[in-house]
Amino acid sequence: MPELPEVEGVVRQIRPAALGKRIEEVFVSDTIRISKTSGKEAIIKRMETDLFISRLMGAQIIGVERRSKYIYFTLKKDGEFLLVNHLGMSGAWFYVDSLLSIGEEKFRKHVHVVLTLSDGNLLAFSDIRRFGEMRVLKEEADFPPLLLMAPEPFEERAMAHFLQMAESPKYQNKPIKEVIMDGQVISGCGNIYATEALFKMKIHPNRAAKRISRTRKIELFETIVAILLESIDAGGSTISDYRNVNGESGNMQNRFGMYGKKQCMECGSMTKSLQIGGRTSVYCPTCQK
Repeated sequence: MPELPEVEGVVRQIRPAALGKRIEEVFVSDTIRISKTSGKEAIIKRMETDLFISRLMGAQIIGVERRSKYIYFTLKKDGEFLLVNHLGMSGAWFYVDSLLSIGEEKFRKHVHVVLTLSDGNLLAFSDIRRFGEMRVLKEEADFPPLLLMAPEPFEERAMAHFLQMAESPKYQNKPIKEVIMDGQVISGCGNIYATEALFKMKIHPNRAAKRISRTRKIELFETIVAILLESIDAGGSTISDYRNVNGESGNMQNRFGMYGKKQCMECGSMTKSLQIGGRTSVYCPTCQK
């Protein structure tokens, strides 16, 4: 699943391409339409496809921002509103002159929403596994889970928020890996970067949060922020399906010390894995205690 650095990379490329342009046409795939008639909610949530199309048609894109792992498109048409997008497991945006310009067939085959912009180019959303989401909202509060997200990790208040949450009764007995992957504690840190941060800090992922000193918690938070910034610089991580708007892969995976490794890069021990918070956690049994 794309995490904060990957979503940030997408936003930084969409913004100059789309900002100020109008949405002239909207295409929605038959897959989404069929899911609606069968009572399911593939990608477009809580809105019928025809209403989704009419709401977006003619709107001007006046803002493109990232909030945690979400993309916020601010649109203007009879007032301002939001198109909020989550990439899910395999979602990807492409800014192209034609769908044929999407280089990989697996993405071309799974285009589900296409916005034709006033410059004649297309902003196309492809989602192979269809776990992505799009919501049209008058304001952020219309989807309450958005209001529960932790501050951005780069904000000054994020450290204090992290410490308060990690030391609260709700979280202090949970494994530290589960705590730092919780978007209400830290925004945008998923399995990949949690794994890397805990390895750098030599902390076992299953250690309870209360068994980590405040000093170490502060160092862990700073390590997470440093890794997220490094990954943004590297264009994010491509494990399988992440691509940026130009169809390019990220490079952060080439810098991993632990994620996906069978052998510890530092001591040579064979790595182990366990399930924490529903995700596979890889760790070094020698280095991480």
